[in-house]
Amino acid sequence: MSIFKACDIRGVYGRDLTDEIVYRIGRALGTLVGDKCVIVGGDVRVSTPSLKVQVIDGLRASGATVLDIGIVPTPAFYFAKQHLAADAGVMVTASHNPPEFNGLKIVLGPLPITERELEEIRKLVYSRDFTDCGGSVQTAEVLASYQSFISSLACSADGAHLYKVVVDCGNGCYSGLAPAVFRSFGYPVEELFCTPDGNFPNRSPNSAVPQNLAALSRKVRDARAQIGVAFDGDGDRIAFIDDRGRFLLSDKAIVVLARDILAGHPGASVVYDLKCSSVVPESITAAGGRAIPERSGHTFIRTRMITEQAVFGGEISGHYFYGELGGGDDGLYSALLLANMLVRTGGRLSELADAVQVYENTPDIRVPFEGDRHAVVEQIAGAFPEERVSRLDGVKVSFSEGWGLARPSVTEPAITFRFEAESPARLRAIMDSFLEPVPELRTPVYEAWTDSGSDE
Repeated sequence: MSIFKACDIRGVYGRDLTDEIVYRIGRALGTLVGDKCVIVGGDVRVSTPSLKVQVIDGLRASGATVLDIGIVPTPAFYFAKQHLAADAGVMVTASHNPPEFNGLKIVLGPLPITERELEEIRKLVYSRDFTDCGGSVQTAEVLASYQSFISSLACSADGAHLYKVVVDCGNGCYSGLAPAVFRSFGYPVEELFCTPDGNFPNRSPNSAVPQNLAALSRKVRDARAQIGVAFDGDGDRIAFIDDRGRFLLSDKAIVVLARDILAGHPGASVVYDLKCSSVVPESITAAGGRAIPERSGHTFIRTRMITEQAVFGGEISGHYFYGELGGGDDGLYSALLLANMLVRTGGRLSELADAVQVYENTPDIRVPFEGDRHAVVEQIAGAFPEERVSRLDGVKVSFSEGWGLARPSVTEPAITFRFEAESPARLRAIMDSFLEPVPELRTPVYEAWTDSGSDE
């Protein structure tokens, strides 16, 4: 698989993503932006310092003016681009991927990078048609300004001292910073894995998987805390544990946050991930908002946030986007918003979660597939009436009382399936109907579903 994905660059360090290839990516970016200002940040991974040096050297050799902002969470990197009035930026991170991975998140202008721009970078990397012109490098400190900015947006609520928060940084980029920000709002804080360590010794950097947050769940119960928050490796994703120690499904978190935000912005637009439960658009509409579906991925959700001037957006992987952040996502801001909402309303997260009645659905079912994944999608799409088929991201087919979705993976040779229905029996019937055009995949899908924890 190529290191050039739909929204960023990602691969195993030393195998797919080498120092030499990252240097050439820096050269390509410097060639594209010229002598403009480029900020460069990085996460806590062991391979990040080496890769930061390479991308900075490449940018400088092609004439760019580089501002090195050090090791920061990805949301702080996006803040820094605006705060420092930079023209472009590179964040060295593999986000939620395992420790052996690394990558580059790239911004070339006011909008997220496009697939066309990533392809232009890829072509330059392999053609080596670089500009030769000496640039410069300076350092800049942004974390204090970022903390002040986020704190000023997330208005505190009286009574925070009564709401204990367990903060699980997963040894990632928010270690130190997130507990300090919560304490500055008056919250009693219990820390979990809040020492930076690029080996991620205590849990996976992926906070979206409930099994990865077992320690946080226990800590919330033992400490009798009102909420637990868990960040991914670079801090743009967030997961929540309620006061009963239960993982809060992203669909439910989107609904809870959207209802609160729409109460102050009646009629506003909310963007949601196409993979979300139908309860998400239904709840947005019921709360007086305009529900806008979009394909999964930071580039696509944020771009739609900006073009639609939306107040909020949610992705099932744990990214939450905000109009006041220029359409951007921020794990720490999301955590503060939800905690402050609980304090302001006097509510319990478990009660808010139980009030959101989601339908029967599957998790993402990833099925390895070495053949033509796009042909599989076309085969499914062609078997159903056009009016029931959405091609926004892969193929999504509407059924009575539910839907089925298939998407070619952009990171591995696999196809991702997801299904939803109003009852367990109907869920099975929808899966059977959806998979009927591709009978060779029926058994692999059901086996993968069983392995993921289904009762089947």
